[in-house]
Amino acid sequence: MLPILYGLVMTLLSCQPANDKAADQATGLTLAPDFSFDYRLDDPDEAFKLPNELEEISGLGISEDGEELVAVQDEEGILFFINPYNGEVTREAKFWKDGDYEGVEWVGNTIYVVKSTGTIYEVMNPAKANQTVEKYNFFLNDDNDVEGLAYDKANNRLLLACKAQAGHEVEYPHKKGIYAFDLKEKVLQEQPVYFVDADSVRHYLDQAPAIRKLEKLMEFFDPGEAFGFSPSAIAIHPLTGHLYITSSVGKMLLVLDRSGRILHIEKLSKKVHPQPEGLCFDPNGGLYLSNEGKGGTPKFYRFNLKPRN
Repeated sequence: MLPILYGLVMTLLSCQPANDKAADQATGLTLAPDFSFDYRLDDPDEAFKLPNELEEISGLGISEDGEELVAVQDEEGILFFINPYNGEVTREAKFWKDGDYEGVEWVGNTIYVVKSTGTIYEVMNPAKANQTVEKYNFFLNDDNDVEGLAYDKANNRLLLACKAQAGHEVEYPHKKGIYAFDLKEKVLQEQPVYFVDADSVRHYLDQAPAIRKLEKLMEFFDPGEAFGFSPSAIAIHPLTGHLYITSSVGKMLLVLDRSGRILHIEKLSKKVHPQPEGLCFDPNGGLYLSNEGKGGTPKFYRFNLKPRN
């Protein structure tokens, strides 16, 4: 059954807020009793400046061993390979002509890039003399505005997160859709496999009186306003399998479990994250988050896993 978040509202209603946990988190809220948000996203463990050509960095991925990052920006069809320990761009590889590239993922010896229109580029043997590229077009388009790409290893698929319209033939009001691309069959599933649902988010927030102290969260998800959460990046945690989704609009991060249940909502600091556009994890759970320069210096940060217990 499609794990629509709205259908899990009753689950959320049964969750009681942990007052000590909520009070300990000045920028976020966890209601799920079986989850702990173990990152301090306002306090990076490492911060690296990127070159000006990555001012509009729009996607971030990582090699299977965690020893190299790969990035794209939303103007040129170039892969930028980055040393995760010092932030240096070590090499570049042209894979296609200029375009609006929004997400990148590294799967074995292949790198996948997604365009805002939903077009997927399969770059085999990247940055090598025998590099080849396969292009896949489906039903998504500019109206959907795909911005996030994640590798779902457990299901051998990629997840594509839409910033704008959730569907293509069916209307999904007040929802943002996440589609699945089967890596074996090379087919994009016709219906979203996950939704981020406005009603479910608001029901979630209504369960905790402590959230009233987080005014910016309440204002962003005001029921009198349009649903502003607009996925800009998505990644799957390597240790838990949870989905982490950022929204540059509103400076927000949402954590879902595999069923689509909301586990945590985090308000990102605008000073630290002026425009969060890239997200990935190393094999040990280290979180990497990149930000566009917005006229200044683009950066990426590393946040180490810091269990609260």
